Amino acid sequence: MQRRRHERTKTRTKTTGVVLGTVIACGLAIAHAAGPETVTIDAGQIAGAIADGVRVYKGIPFAAPPVGDLRWKPPQPVVAWTGVKPATRFGAQCMQQPYPAGSPYAMEPAPMSEDCLYLNVWSTAAATDSRPVMVWIHGGAWTRGSGATPVYDGAALAKKGVVVVTTNYRLGPFGFLAHPELTKESADHASGNYAILDHVAALQWVQKNIAAFGGNPANVTIFGESAGSWSVNVLQATPLAKGLFHRAIGESGAQFARNPRLADAEKGGVALAAAVGADSLAALRAVPAETIAAVESFRAGANVDGWVLPDEVRAIFAQKKQNDVPVLIGSNANEWTTLSSPAQFPKTLEDFHRRVEAQFPGMAKELDAVYAVKGAVDIPEAMLGLGRDQTFTLGMRTWARMVTAGGRKAFLYQFTRVPPGPNPQLGAYHAAEIAYVFNNIGARPSATLLDKQLGDQMSSYWVNFATTGDPNGTGLPAWTPYDQETEPYLEFGDTVQPRHHLLKAQLDFLEQAERLRRHDEF
Repeated sequence: MQRRRHERTKTRTKTTGVVLGTVIACGLAIAHAAGPETVTIDAGQIAGAIADGVRVYKGIPFAAPPVGDLRWKPPQPVVAWTGVKPATRFGAQCMQQPYPAGSPYAMEPAPMSEDCLYLNVWSTAAATDSRPVMVWIHGGAWTRGSGATPVYDGAALAKKGVVVVTTNYRLGPFGFLAHPELTKESADHASGNYAILDHVAALQWVQKNIAAFGGNPANVTIFGESAGSWSVNVLQATPLAKGLFHRAIGESGAQFARNPRLADAEKGGVALAAAVGADSLAALRAVPAETIAAVESFRAGANVDGWVLPDEVRAIFAQKKQNDVPVLIGSNANEWTTLSSPAQFPKTLEDFHRRVEAQFPGMAKELDAVYAVKGAVDIPEAMLGLGRDQTFTLGMRTWARMVTAGGRKAFLYQFTRVPPGPNPQLGAYHAAEIAYVFNNIGARPSATLLDKQLGDQMSSYWVNFATTGDPNGTGLPAWTPYDQETEPYLEFGDTVQPRHHLLKAQLDFLEQAERLRRHDEF
């Protein structure tokens, strides 16, 4: 009998242990679900991860997958979910063709899909905080790239007191295909600017949800480089983004050249449909994504559709109808070294003069005064300077002038630091500043103390601007707002120093040439 009682006691003890263990496990699960890495957003709960004191949330959907009938439609709302959705892996990158072999911008292979409208968040803030928000838009000529690229890791910026968001958007023909049938089915009688609408949807998501991560929806800065800077420029122009952001940072990219009209953009869509053998909109939406992405003749670009862009970006700014926010903008000293091929440069003085006369008719003497070519040996430097200034430097100065003419502050910079790496001959190449802006340059084995200091300084300027609209701060060289008389700018190089009249003779020449070209078109 004693043995039976002992067995019953053991059974009760074992059962009690199982129940207690279950309770403890459930308690731990509840504690985990309610931990600091779990937040509730409009579509449900998500659980991120904590790394080195930074909460990181990856692959958060901000719009429904733009697939099937939603291909070439404005972004649609996310379908809510139940339970806790893991947010520890980046979403797929949008459909694109990889960079050519050997490109300095080549990325590691990653999952790719039309289902790609995801964003990522880095924060050290408590939910009760109200910190400035910085929303990064990646570059890649509007044809490549991803918000998950390692150099865009937002942890270092988050440690400086901002909430960082990086986002994907539809690329190439998926983001910019205009077509008469798409325009016809649109309630807004527009098509082709889907990538810009993706940006707007991401910013609307920020307005609804960023407070859950400790961010302030009333203090949002958009920033981007190259095509990301094009996007920032277009977002400042479009009325659809009004009130969704409060400051703008553009790095090496503006859209002040002529934007095509919808009718012209539609011709590109018709040509793509013919190239893939689609004779109807339904057939075009049924074409495999890989086939569409492979059409090399398509040129991605924002068009004047009357809705996203009521007019050209330049005209909107000239009429002072842009979203009225301060800007921090600039470009790099050697933008064109990675974006051009010396093999395509003229080889002789005769070839150079023929090209110059075709591009700048009747202005050869004026050009030679600012891009001097005395012999064939001078041609590469002149071509690199022309490419840099036509494509980047002039647009950034125009942006500064347009904003200041409207009464807002603009802060202009030039990046001249040659970053560490195996190709110093490239100089301060296109996109070289990004690792410094995100304060991630120190992760490179070849980074020097100077590089790390410059990264700390640049990221502080960017964070200060996002916080107050003024990049200046304690211990930083003074950065004077732009004015057209003294044309101040800040140089980020081996030293950080104020300067004036960035490439003035060259930019004045190009501005004159642009003015004459536009006059001839009307």
